[in-house]
Amino acid sequence: MSTERPFSLRGVALAAFLPTLLFSIGEGAMIPLIPLVADGLGASLAFAGFIAAMVMVGELVGDIPSGAIVSRIGERNSMIGASLLAIIAVLVCIVAPNPVVLLVGIFLIGLATAVFALARHAFMTSYVPVAYRARALSTLGGVFRAGWFVGPFLAAGVIHLTGSTTAVFWVFIVCCVAAAVVLMLLPDPTITFAKPAPVAVAETAGLFSTIWRYRGVLLRLGTGAGLVGAMRATRTVLLPLWAVSIGINEPDTALIIGIAGGIDFALFYASGQIMDRFGRMWTAIPSMTGLGVGMLALAFTHDLPENVAWFIAVAMFLSVANGIGSGLLMTLGADLAPAGGPAPFLGAWRFTADFGSAAAPLAVAAMIALLSLSVASAVMGVVGLVGAGVLWRYIPRYAPRHPRFPPRER
Repeated sequence: MSTERPFSLRGVALAAFLPTLLFSIGEGAMIPLIPLVADGLGASLAFAGFIAAMVMVGELVGDIPSGAIVSRIGERNSMIGASLLAIIAVLVCIVAPNPVVLLVGIFLIGLATAVFALARHAFMTSYVPVAYRARALSTLGGVFRAGWFVGPFLAAGVIHLTGSTTAVFWVFIVCCVAAAVVLMLLPDPTITFAKPAPVAVAETAGLFSTIWRYRGVLLRLGTGAGLVGAMRATRTVLLPLWAVSIGINEPDTALIIGIAGGIDFALFYASGQIMDRFGRMWTAIPSMTGLGVGMLALAFTHDLPENVAWFIAVAMFLSVANGIGSGLLMTLGADLAPAGGPAPFLGAWRFTADFGSAAAPLAVAAMIALLSLSVASAVMGVVGLVGAGVLWRYIPRYAPRHPRFPPRER
């Protein structure tokens, strides 16, 4: 029988955060360049956006089995398996002769990301005390953002040295291999901070039965989470497409997005401190309002003489807005998850958020094809403001400053 040790965030930092950082660096290097790679394979601007959206679609589909996978084989084994799947997916992207094969590879990356992210989220929910929760999960969100900060700079360097955008995909492979090695070599934090085994029936609940059981909170606050996911995904997809549209080259695009990622990353701990001290509302509303206003502002800059300068300014503003919401969705999910077996509920919670993440880029691609890039940005700006209203309405009800357990089932 294992002995439970007092929790220390420093005690789990290396094993809990280093694999996530490595995986995120690879993603951060590759994903902003997907529209550029698709464009090089002959895809239209709209279809390039559709291909980029496959990351989020893959995450949405991956949410369906991920809760059961994590419950049955554990967090560490799940992340090792996800890293191996990501390597296979990137190899598909490297050999892709046309945009359709690239689309398949990007979709598989989304599947791997879903399992990897849920495994780490489930660990933090189960083993981090409530008093540290927002800071711990904001730090986890900050680790993801750190990867997205470092990754684009690595991408810019690789492109400069090789002259090939596709060569950046090898960065993701190296990072996945490194993450898997770290997971196999470092102590498993789920053993170090062992707790009694959760009830088996709770752990093996299916995604859709869990969604039905908690349909009330998932329909209401989950809608807000979905809109947060939609705005974050729109930012991820729209900025590279905007750069292509106004003629910014690949290294400069990677550099701009990398600097924006640095701003995003710098705010993660402040977000956690605010949520722990004042409540979740105090980061949720400013973040969503800022994302909405930023998208609306971007919509009016495309044809201005200084459109590149405006693009850089808005990209930095959106990073501030996104950064102050670091860890928000993971913290809300942890607040609502049953203490005895969080993985199925977290899978359902992530499914609602990832539904927005998957739908938004597809909607953006459709609006680009039928209308214009500027219209897509304006519409998503309005969506962001609506999302702020939904969060303002339901966070006090379901996730007040001192969260209640378990989540409401109606």
